[in-house]
Amino acid sequence: MILIDNTCISDDVAEKFFVCNLEKCKGACCVEGDLGAPLEPSELAVLDEIYPKVKPYLMPEGVKAIEKQGLYESDGDDGFVTTTINGRECVFANYDERGILKCGIEAAYNDGKVDFKKPISCHLYPIRITKYDSFHALNYDRWPICSPACSFGEQLGVEVYKFLKEPLIRMYGPDWYDELVKEIETR
Repeated sequence: MILIDNTCISDDVAEKFFVCNLEKCKGACCVEGDLGAPLEPSELAVLDEIYPKVKPYLMPEGVKAIEKQGLYESDGDDGFVTTTINGRECVFANYDERGILKCGIEAAYNDGKVDFKKPISCHLYPIRITKYDSFHALNYDRWPICSPACSFGEQLGVEVYKFLKEPLIRMYGPDWYDELVKEIETR
């Protein structure tokens, strides 16, 4: 394990390979699972604010679910997750012309409509963060639907921490990321 400031990083983040392969998985992480994407408390207000600009990027079923249930819901553990469409797709997901689920928030971001890329839990996937009183534990979440991403990452020689450079910097800052790289490269 790697310790940096108030974070404990699993060795898998440094050693395992990963590069999303949407052609193979079809964006299954936006539909599989028990709940929607975990949200940071600060992201709730952001979603409320950007929704009018993101709405045109969403499926009609997603808009209908939002109007009925809201943008987010309780996770049952004092947190919040994105609402889902009948317990399946995230309300912010949208199928492209090839049947691949993509994030409507990210599409609006890429078009310059909003300055929020997507929830940090989505951006950081396959890293999941568990927050404790005095530290964060960063773990690599293995999931069969991502096996094409694992083999693609191995083929390209891209470890999890390299693939997730941008969201790791977004979450912890460039100095923290530089320290992570230094720790990994001096092992």
